[in-house]
Amino acid sequence: MSNIAGKAYAMNVITPIRWYTAWINKLIFLVTPWIPNALNGLLTLSLIHYARWVIVRPNQFPRLSPDQPKEDLKYTYMFFFSNFNGSWAQYVDSFSSAIPTGLDAFWKWNVKYPKSIPMEPFHAYITFNQFSTDHYYNAYPMAASNDVKSAKRVRDSLLSFDLRAQDLSPEDFFRNTTACCWNCSTT
Repeated sequence: MSNIAGKAYAMNVITPIRWYTAWINKLIFLVTPWIPNALNGLLTLSLIHYARWVIVRPNQFPRLSPDQPKEDLKYTYMFFFSNFNGSWAQYVDSFSSAIPTGLDAFWKWNVKYPKSIPMEPFHAYITFNQFSTDHYYNAYPMAASNDVKSAKRVRDSLLSFDLRAQDLSPEDFFRNTTACCWNCSTT
């Protein structure tokens, strides 16, 4: 399946919004980052690599050539893109559990949105509007998002250690690192 690259899964969901309510969604996206704790539940989901919502008006869809007929689209569309670890159901359930109010705010004005809870209608809505990913690249296919975050912490610690140790003589280095190891192993 092309939606999967190593440990990660790519999700693309495209949902229609009535043109006269699309501005409400844009306003919600604009103010949400400024509301304290609005996305806390989302930020605690360690399985997410990436998540983004984008609103596209009918006149913003590209024509790939002059020969392509101009489309007469009746809706504005909201695109949701995400990469995550775990199964599809775990991810969708995690979103519903972590930020149900946020999901409802983001999708409330979209056509036929059922609300994020109960989960069965929400699953059906996402399934109906999800598109398969034909091409999906993952920079770290065998790493979960927590693996990447842990590797970054190790890298930052090593760089910090390197800066502190650069000017030490071999004797001072040995004395400081031995003291650290003994202190670390006894705590």
